Amino acid sequence: MHAIRILLLACLAIALGCGSPEPPPAGAALGAEVLLSGLDRPVRLVSPPGDARLFVVEQVGRIRVYDRDGGDRGVFLDLTSQTVAGGERGLLGLAFSPDYADDGRFYVNYTNRDGDTRIMRYHVATADPDRADSGSAVLVLAVDQPFGNHNGGMLAFGPDGMLYVGMGDGGGSGDTDNRAQDGGTLLGKLLRLDVSPPSGYAIPADNPFVGEPPRDEIWALGLRNPWVFDFDTATGDLWIADVGQDAWEEIDFAPANDPGGRNYGWRLMEGSDCFEPPSGCEPDTLVLPVHVYAHGGDPYRCSISGGCVYRGTAVPHLSGRYLFADFCSNQIWALTPRAGGGAPAVEELTAALQPPGGYAGIASICRDDAGELYVLDVAGGRVVRIVAD
Repeated sequence: MHAIRILLLACLAIALGCGSPEPPPAGAALGAEVLLSGLDRPVRLVSPPGDARLFVVEQVGRIRVYDRDGGDRGVFLDLTSQTVAGGERGLLGLAFSPDYADDGRFYVNYTNRDGDTRIMRYHVATADPDRADSGSAVLVLAVDQPFGNHNGGMLAFGPDGMLYVGMGDGGGSGDTDNRAQDGGTLLGKLLRLDVSPPSGYAIPADNPFVGEPPRDEIWALGLRNPWVFDFDTATGDLWIADVGQDAWEEIDFAPANDPGGRNYGWRLMEGSDCFEPPSGCEPDTLVLPVHVYAHGGDPYRCSISGGCVYRGTAVPHLSGRYLFADFCSNQIWALTPRAGGGAPAVEELTAALQPPGGYAGIASICRDDAGELYVLDVAGGRVVRIVAD
């Protein structure tokens, strides 16, 4: 099995365009500055296309809007009365339409009062671009959740203009009902939806399972809890940080223009090892992660917090690197495809990216419209910007 994994990683590294020279070490040229503080469990930061504002999602159910320099522009939308927040539930996702400047549409993903996933469409208010029209809600998708964890939550538009939805396996432990491999449920999947209709969604005609037993909405399966995923704004490549069970955290990948239908392995596999069954899981039939790291250690690692590919200008030699973190250890790494093939190179940047007081729990690393990156300190209530030292 390990030989197969090494071979696949080498092939993938070549597919990632690893013939380019490796960039120099990043850590010595990096710094971190606290941009925002006093937030209530920030989990996402998003900018509309072509917009310099920063929209910060608070897990309790609010979206706040700021200038890029941190100037407070107020509460964009308050959903605290509609969501149950705590643990892995709450307001978990935000995505702006690719045509937001013209259509004013945006989408949220939250856990409702019954503990189930709701994806809703809203419009910005006509009279004030810093306020949403709270009465404009339209249901896009409803998914029942059997447990209170592994809700996924992220929303993002791909380069193709379709809305991608990260759905966890429904929670519990070990995916006992094998939902991530069950094509009849949307849990444990990455979904791809056409949200251009006046309400609800349509199925893109080129989704991989249209007309087959797996649900038409499914783009990829075999995911445990894809808390953060990212489309590289320069290449269109897809990176998925999938939270592990007890042994491994993993990063999954799909190249730009991939036709979909990939099976990333959970619960047959956790990381690069068989999980259920504990042996004979046929890894050569699955898409293995491009990078894994183990639970435990000192500092203790427990849950991957992805991650974005850097495409800004403030720190040029971070360009093309995928940054990710761990929620428990608060370590931060940069992954770079290795020149000449082989497994991607991974450099730890933790020491260089420490703000005053350190982190109290990194929820995610997010990008603004200019390509600059921000670390969201969920328990510390802060947004930390990555800058040149």
